[in-house]
Amino acid sequence: MNPILKIHEKDNVGTCLRKLEAQETIPFDKCNITATEPIPQYHKIALTHIPIHNPVYKYGQIIGLATKEISQGDYVHVHNIESKRGRGDRKEEC
Repeated sequence: MNPILKIHEKDNVGTCLRKLEAQETIPFDKCNITATEPIPQYHKIALTHIPIHNPVYKYGQIIGLATKEISQGDYVHVHNIESKRGRGDRKEEC
């Protein structure tokens, strides 16, 4: 079983089904993806390069925007994406 799960064809991140070690290379979707840093189990890995301010797709839906350049194989989490959904820390304007 491949340790990276991609749910939808639009997705540019995948879910790691086990912990990935830094520099670990995984065959994925006709290419190889090398983890640039350790990635915890069930966390996200970039499947492609994601430019700053571009959408991050998981489940075929935008889950946030890149707050910095994200390279293929990078750990994708709150340090490099900002969610635009369900933000309880910001007041919505009416």
